[in-house]
Amino acid sequence: MRSLLFLVLISICWAEPHSDNSSLEHERIIHIQEENGPRLLVVAEQTKVFTHRGGNVTLPCKFYHEHTSTAGSGTHKIRVKWTKLTSDYLKEVDVFVAMGHHRKSYGNYQGRVFLKESSENDASLIITDIMLEDYGRYKCEVIEGLEDDTAVVALDLEGVVFPYSPRLGRYNLNFHEAQQACRGQDAVIATFDQLYEAWRAGLDWCNAGWLSDGSVQYPITKPREPCGGRNTVPGVRNYGFWDKDKSRYDVFCFTSNFNGRFYYLIHPTKLTYDEAVQACLKDGAQIAKVGQIFAAWKLLGYDRCDAGWLADGSVRYPISRPRKRCSPNEAAVRFVGFPDKKHKLYGVYCFRAYN
Repeated sequence: MRSLLFLVLISICWAEPHSDNSSLEHERIIHIQEENGPRLLVVAEQTKVFTHRGGNVTLPCKFYHEHTSTAGSGTHKIRVKWTKLTSDYLKEVDVFVAMGHHRKSYGNYQGRVFLKESSENDASLIITDIMLEDYGRYKCEVIEGLEDDTAVVALDLEGVVFPYSPRLGRYNLNFHEAQQACRGQDAVIATFDQLYEAWRAGLDWCNAGWLSDGSVQYPITKPREPCGGRNTVPGVRNYGFWDKDKSRYDVFCFTSNFNGRFYYLIHPTKLTYDEAVQACLKDGAQIAKVGQIFAAWKLLGYDRCDAGWLADGSVRYPISRPRKRCSPNEAAVRFVGFPDKKHKLYGVYCFRAYN
């Protein structure tokens, strides 16, 4: 009896937080590995998968017993649990749980996730109708009796990061307002990984902005005096973590492709803002959002040298082929400003969603 107890005590491997309906309390699960028989192994054949908004994706995960080809011992039921890891790895959001014939999905994953089950050891998760919020790292955990193992898969989205500030001007958003500002422009607040990849692709912006983890950062590819100093190295500058309610900065948003048509409306006259809104509606569309003009520019190569109203009251135009009088030095979405809505006249960019 004493030897059995000793074996159980020395086989305690680690403790990890236990997720319960998308929140972590102070509960912990003790993982115990049985000394008898082959060890359970969980493997992800790919550690990162790519997709786009509206698409379907499979997060790979399979389980085996060490030195055998069998999926399970047959003694215990297999429990498969998928969770999404937060950026700081301190919390896990429940996504999907399966045990035997029982299945349960959580939150906005309901009706969009199910197991692939191409074989008896396949715990891969299929996610349909991908949303911007689905971006991130997912953990596949397989439990059999007292044994379990995990694998992590990153889900990456094709998309574009863009800096955003409202009509009020520079540094006017707290963290919660920043989140809402991105949502209002068909986007979500960007993660550090997304901003870092955008910096690697050439994004250079001197205004600091909120990121999804509550930090404030900005990307610099061309060091200069007003932006951290001329003698500094290029990189993503980090202001650290600030009060989400009281501190005010700009924000970096992330958006992906869309299911619809983005276009400049051919109209016989220039328009005020209200006239622009009505012109798009009359054409069976809506006035386009900032996220949509960035997605069209970056992902579709949309190019137009005509400044046009957007839904937030700003006026912009997308240039993918730099030329004289149309952003001669770089491809970019050019920002004209937030003109007087009642008196200034411009064209308009519209967006028509596909059913």
